[in-house]
Amino acid sequence: MSTTTREQCAALDAADPLAAFRAEFVLPEGVIYLDGNSLGVLPARTSGRVRELVEVEWGERLIRSWNEAGWFEQPHRLGARVAPMVGAAPGQVVVCDTTSVNLFKVLAAALRLRPGRSTVLAERAAFPTDLYIAEGVTSLAGGGAHTVLLDSAEQLDEALGEDTAVVVLSQVDYRTGELLDMASITRQVQAAGALMVWDVCHAVGALPVELDACGVDFAVGCTYKYLNGGPGSPAFLYVAERHLGVAEQPLSGWFGHAKPFDFTPGYQPVAGIGRFLTSSPSLLGQAALGASLDVWEKADLAAVRAKSLALTDLFIELVEPLAGHGVEVVTPREHARRGSQVALRHPDGYPVVQALIERGVIGDFRAPDLMRFGFTPLYLSYTEVWDAARHLTEVLESGEWRDERFSRRGAVT
Repeated sequence: MSTTTREQCAALDAADPLAAFRAEFVLPEGVIYLDGNSLGVLPARTSGRVRELVEVEWGERLIRSWNEAGWFEQPHRLGARVAPMVGAAPGQVVVCDTTSVNLFKVLAAALRLRPGRSTVLAERAAFPTDLYIAEGVTSLAGGGAHTVLLDSAEQLDEALGEDTAVVVLSQVDYRTGELLDMASITRQVQAAGALMVWDVCHAVGALPVELDACGVDFAVGCTYKYLNGGPGSPAFLYVAERHLGVAEQPLSGWFGHAKPFDFTPGYQPVAGIGRFLTSSPSLLGQAALGASLDVWEKADLAAVRAKSLALTDLFIELVEPLAGHGVEVVTPREHARRGSQVALRHPDGYPVVQALIERGVIGDFRAPDLMRFGFTPLYLSYTEVWDAARHLTEVLESGEWRDERFSRRGAVT
């Protein structure tokens, strides 16, 4: 299969500085989980924290917990904990709502900051919700506002113009795992007089994100992938400090009001990042996220990135010999252009992935022909990567993926 042996992988595991983190997570027996880029695994401490909120804070203390347990401040408190993971100084990140809702807020705010400009640029291959939200924002904005789709970020040179108001891009491509150069693209966009919005959903928790250092204007991200916040866990948004005094978001709910308990009919936004809040937080989801951040705050992101690259290097090495079985590695080999997943193209990728899942190797598939494998350094071992590649080799060499049951598609793949 390759020159790297399983024994060598075991030696890497024995020397892994992140190995102790594996005990922090609930990992089902007999499963090699390569889908943490879609939904992270359960942290061992999460169930207890959620139970405490349900049984004690809610069950015993009832409404008093809004003050006694600090429920009101949770969006800000969690935002302050996420901020170092995205390279943001305090006061610029808040945890609330979903990625889609937060993208709506920041895109609308960015458009308002560029009166006289009406074009939003986005990548055609972006995660679809980003495009849908951009269409919704521009359709409501009026004044000829519209979204222009690029085939790739490389088209920015020719697409940026005097009418460009906002550019929205994903730092890591959800399909291919390609990592964009946040700093240079942000400078390019701002030099054209536009504002830069980044979607960091597939980057946060996988690599160091440097929003402040790159001069980013706005960003959004989720917490249920690499951050292990749980299904439907709250998202976060970032607004650069320079915009906080003037940015106006359209979902002006009472949690973003300067004096919410005055109950006045007119809206007055609170100063700072709180003006991007809208409504009561999802406290169960925020409790689960807080438990996961307890783990993350002990991790060195530089070590996480180093192991991520080592794991993806290993997997690419192990699967490259499968080119004879129709497998093409789509993810860039260059470290500076790679996130923490490997995408393989295969004309029958869906049944191949299903055959792997039956063997206990869980990846996923994205139409029309991409098999995605996510590499989560806190709980994935080198030997598991070797074993996963071995299973993929056996599935392809044996042809077991041709069994008709692997071709039946369900709602979730």
